[in-house]
Amino acid sequence: MRRNPFGMDICCRKGSRSPLQELYNPTQLSNTAILHQIRRDQVTDTCRANSVSSRKRRVLTPNDLKHLVVDEDHEMIYCYVPKVACTNWKRVMMVLTGRGKYSDPMEIPANEAHVSSNLKTLNQYSIPEINHRLKNYMKFLFVREPFERLVSAYRNKFTQKYNTSFHKRYGTKIVRRQRKNATQEALRKGDDVKFEEFVAYLIDPHTQREEPFNEHWQTVYSLCHPCHIHYDLIGKYETLEEDSNYILQLAGVGNYLKFPTYAKSTRTTDEMTTEFFQNISSEHQTQLYEVYKLDFLMFNYSVPSYLKLE
Repeated sequence: MRRNPFGMDICCRKGSRSPLQELYNPTQLSNTAILHQIRRDQVTDTCRANSVSSRKRRVLTPNDLKHLVVDEDHEMIYCYVPKVACTNWKRVMMVLTGRGKYSDPMEIPANEAHVSSNLKTLNQYSIPEINHRLKNYMKFLFVREPFERLVSAYRNKFTQKYNTSFHKRYGTKIVRRQRKNATQEALRKGDDVKFEEFVAYLIDPHTQREEPFNEHWQTVYSLCHPCHIHYDLIGKYETLEEDSNYILQLAGVGNYLKFPTYAKSTRTTDEMTTEFFQNISSEHQTQLYEVYKLDFLMFNYSVPSYLKLE
């Protein structure tokens, strides 16, 4: 792996302004800064509006913090959400925290980006250290239209033949629970789960009681706890490049490091999502919307026009 010619610049920003200072006390107020303030306000308002109906505010446990990746050198915390460019953001975090070990995010193999020991997460710190970082580091996450993210997760985990671990772990369970007269082969392999069966599994109360959702289809609300943790920046998949490069600019590395972009021909689109929902009954659509409702409201996504809610 090539050494990073900007290793020192990227890794050591001591003496300069922190990303948090850059964000909240900018030398000049940009439209981007105003946009992110609007997004922050939307989250705050949604949390406030929904706290009345929710039970007493719970205390976060270390397990709740395992998705928060810490960059000590640039004083940043990134909450990763699967199916929202998280592989590329983990690659970028490896460049930022690697102290010159990596220079080009796209040289890092995708599977290496997901090796947990390559990045430090907030749950690995003591309580005082956690509190200090939550207070003083710039915290950000990226979100995506909830149902587009859900279809992306389904396509990746249930329609790709190589994902045998998901087929065995979840596919067999879904087939057993949702398919009448399932063949022995389908019960054994779990590799032909239909989207309708996946939706039925998600809205089944038994599923929620049994265990938390897998991270690929868990709500952002439950993965990143935005009502307990104040996120300074909320990036969107729809404006991924601009939001990502704004964060890198705040971190003081925008001149050396750009967020990797490439158009994936297999990317799940709005049109594709519409097609997947064609065969879902209005009753199931309504129940599914309830599961992801807070994500829709919190991150300002309107109810999809293709939904037939009851």
